[in-house]
Amino acid sequence: MKTETQSIFQPNPKPLSTAILVLDDCNTLSFAAAVDPMRAANRRASKSLFDWSFFTSNGEQAALTSGLKITGPAISKLSKCDLLLVVAGFRLEEQATPSLLASLRRIASQGTTIAAIDGGPWFLARAGLLDGHSATTHWEDLEDFATRFPQVNTRRDRFCVSGRFATSGGAAPCIDMMLHLIGTRFGTDLARRVGSAFLYDPLPAGSPTLTSAPRPVRRNPRLARALERMEATISDPLPIPHIAAHAGLSPRALELRFKAHLSQSPKATYLQMRLEEALRLATDTSLPVRDVALATGFQSPANFARAFKIAHGQSVRDLRARRS
Repeated sequence: MKTETQSIFQPNPKPLSTAILVLDDCNTLSFAAAVDPMRAANRRASKSLFDWSFFTSNGEQAALTSGLKITGPAISKLSKCDLLLVVAGFRLEEQATPSLLASLRRIASQGTTIAAIDGGPWFLARAGLLDGHSATTHWEDLEDFATRFPQVNTRRDRFCVSGRFATSGGAAPCIDMMLHLIGTRFGTDLARRVGSAFLYDPLPAGSPTLTSAPRPVRRNPRLARALERMEATISDPLPIPHIAAHAGLSPRALELRFKAHLSQSPKATYLQMRLEEALRLATDTSLPVRDVALATGFQSPANFARAFKIAHGQSVRDLRARRS
């Protein structure tokens, strides 16, 4: 029986029991990007926020591309955890055994949050776990991934969080994802201090590569061009005819394409993207409300406040008060 639990990407002081599935031929930097932010978070918080164990696909040593060997029991032996991290790099098809995929489905059915790094999203997609979800993978494999798994909403983002699944495109995006987890669960101040420990600066607020807007890949290139243009102009929205011209379409053709593939109009999609970015800024930064409004293309604070509350069910101030 499938168990539904809430995502771990929300405020909660409870430590996370974490399992790390290490596949053969994964990159050492991706492995470190998954593990070291947890170590640094424990050290900076002066308490155990993450408690992790290593697993391999079959109980034999997993060899990283650097030659480093990771030992641990087979993933089939894992009974339960709060968070499973799947770190993979090469030889994905060869390693996607029925036993491994069955273990991933079993773990997911328990309500576990699963985060996949670099080549890891391939295993989740092969197991059918990402159907209907947004996901990303290493940039070199994005088009193949989108074609192979059309039921997954493939994005070009550095990392994606969709329900209880998170995916990232490599080592640096994995650090972004782990800092996002630390920040949303244990507080943005801790995430900042962990990033400082690595001398690592996440991409600035408003960067289009971190937005959560839908990004169809390869199958709808003109739609993708329109969405990319919208993402790049969130702080200064363009008229829809300008977006259509950039995509090489008439406004009517753009409208029909959005309705067919995204089930909403270009105007509604544009507004959704801006309000999703406003939610991220309200959650992850201490910008004044007026600056959040301006950063997402709202010149009128009253209009912004009204739109934000309709979209997210509460004001920015109420949201921050509940998270403090």
